[in-house]
Amino acid sequence: MPWGGACATVLRVPSYLLRVQLADRPGSLGSLAVALGSVGADILSLDVVERGAGYAIDDLVVDLPPGAMPDMLITAAENLNGVRVDAIRPHTGLLEAHRELELIDHIAAADGKHKKLQVLAEEAPRVLRVGWCTVVRLEESGLERIVGSHGAPETHADSAPWLPMDHAEALDATADWVPQVWRDMDTTLAAAPLGDPHTAVVLGRPGGPQFRPSEVARLGYLAGIVTTILR
Repeated sequence: MPWGGACATVLRVPSYLLRVQLADRPGSLGSLAVALGSVGADILSLDVVERGAGYAIDDLVVDLPPGAMPDMLITAAENLNGVRVDAIRPHTGLLEAHRELELIDHIAAADGKHKKLQVLAEEAPRVLRVGWCTVVRLEESGLERIVGSHGAPETHADSAPWLPMDHAEALDATADWVPQVWRDMDTTLAAAPLGDPHTAVVLGRPGGPQFRPSEVARLGYLAGIVTTILR
């Protein structure tokens, strides 16, 4: 089409983040790739989340042809012996190598503590593959949200009985302190202390999956590095 002519409609290829548990043995990942390819999926990137005794948890970013349903990915994957899909959700942007280092660099370059915390909140969801991130502090007057990412719930938690805290942990997302709208969205939660036991970075993942121990540990390491930068 000549420049300046009528604009053609560009079909956006949908991308999905697929978390799978599969047997940790030679050929299992290749079989999964073939199965996904049989339904037209194009694997863009893969990230190993966790490995255990005889199993692996992997995150795959895949493209589907326009009009294809994401349920096809689940069916294709789970037709293989030893494969279970933990979660699937829309995804924008590729998983990036060294993404934690990039986030730390961006935080260090920001001016002032509040700006550094805002960078943490805005960029952590992409790095840690969650829906939103906030930083909260428990004051005598109650729980204060210091910063929040784009997409963080407008409904704030009124209390945080898990504060003070001294290590990163997955939170009970069914507890009474969790706002009902968060529970309605089946949001899984994790938090880590940030500088002092009364301040924490909180991650929310609407629709799951549950936070793996390796993800919680990763959050704790990141929060520790950010604490050093803030000081």
